[in-house]
Formats: sequence, C-alpha cells, structure tokens
Amino acid sequence: MTADTAAKFDPLRAAEYEKQSRIALAGYDACHELAACMLTAALGPGSSATVLVAGAGGTGNEIVVAGALEPNWRFVAVDPSQPMLELALARIREAGLLGRTEPVLGVVADLPDEVRFDAATLVGVLHHLPGDAAKQAILRDIAQRLKPGAPLVLAGNRYAYASRPVLMAAWAQRWRMNGASEEEVRIKQGKILQGADPPESDEAVATLLTDAGFEKPEPFFSSLFWGAWMARRA
Repeated sequence: MTADTAAKFDPLRAAEYEKQSRIALAGYDACHELAACMLTAALGPGSSATVLVAGAGGTGNEIVVAGALEPNWRFVAVDPSQPMLELALARIREAGLLGRTEPVLGVVADLPDEVRFDAATLVGVLHHLPGDAAKQAILRDIAQRLKPGAPLVLAGNRYAYASRPVLMAAWAQRWRMNGASEEEVRIKQGKILQGADPPESDEAVATLLTDAGFEKPEPFFSSLFWGAWMARRA
C-alpha cells in the first residue's frame, strides 16, 4: 500500500475492515493459515526468521497466524495508514505477539536499503494500487529487501471485475448470505468496480512478480476473484 492509497482507509473504514474482509473473501482464515504453512514449508519448521509484512494494517492475521505457528519468527509490520496499523497492532497485542513485532508507519520504500528479510507477505494490497507501475514499484521494493531465495506470499484480487459477471453475481450472493440488503449489495458492487484495479489474470500476476525480481510463482489458494501465490526472490 502507498501513502496515497492509505487515505482510503480512514478510521471508519478501518473499524469495519475485519468483518467485511471475512465476508468479501470466503476462506479468509484458511488463506492466512495456508500462507503461514507455505512460509514454514519454504523456511523450515522451527526456523528463526524476520518476516516483512507489507500492508500489515487491518486484522494483523498474517502475524497472528504465522507467529503462533513459528515461535522463533519476528515481524516488521509496515502500513501507511495509522488507523489500519493501530487496528492490526491491537489484534497482535491480543495474541501476545507485540514483543516480536516492530511496527512501521510508512511504506516499504521507507525501510533502509541495506535491510534483508528472510521472507515477506503482501496480502490484500496489490489490487488497491492503480496501474502496473505502482504494483511493480511495491514488488520491487520488497524484492530489494529480501535475501536471495527468500519467499514472498502474495495474495489479493485478480481479474478485471466486469470481465467475470458470474463471479460478480456470486460475490453479490455472498453479501446477501451475510444479511446485506439489495441496496447495500448494489452500493458495495459499485465501490468494488470503481475503487480497485486488480491484475487482469494469473498470468499478469506472474509477469508482475518475475519483472520485479522473483521466480515463477506457485499458486496455493483461490476464492472467486481472490488468489494467493508464493514466489522466491531470484
């Protein structure tokens, strides 16, 4: 997430983020659990590691889940939105992981160039960045701060929303299933269509990653528009 994008996540939106995330993404918790499992598979169980969590604001689930699985991992939680970062830190504190987490209010590019992390995550961020240039920039910033061979878990929406009408219709049903009225569904779909710019395909995601300095990604989760991959720093 960039500083400009962070403006969308004001205190009101931060407060509703946790509930809405679990509705909008069917399998939200499973995705985070599998992300932690993928990182452990890449780094080895019981390993010691420092993990960069880019766009950490919100539920803090990347850290809560991975931190419970791997007691020797430490985390650097980076987010440009203060309300979203504070929300994540509250969840991390509840999980007893605040002592293993360094919060950074800012963007990945603000981190020292010489820092090298053992792994990184970028979850729910890429589709909020307008245009390929912004997406490339954050992926390059992450790649430059990873050790060679270090894994990145990337997760977020892909496909142009209007190009997949059946998926959009199913997404609407998901909101109705959770009590949204017809008007609320219409408003949510309007915001989705106007407020995000996901990569157009899985192939586009792979190209973004390889152009930024990663190896070919391995997909490990999919839910309607959402996808998750792991890719190693080349």
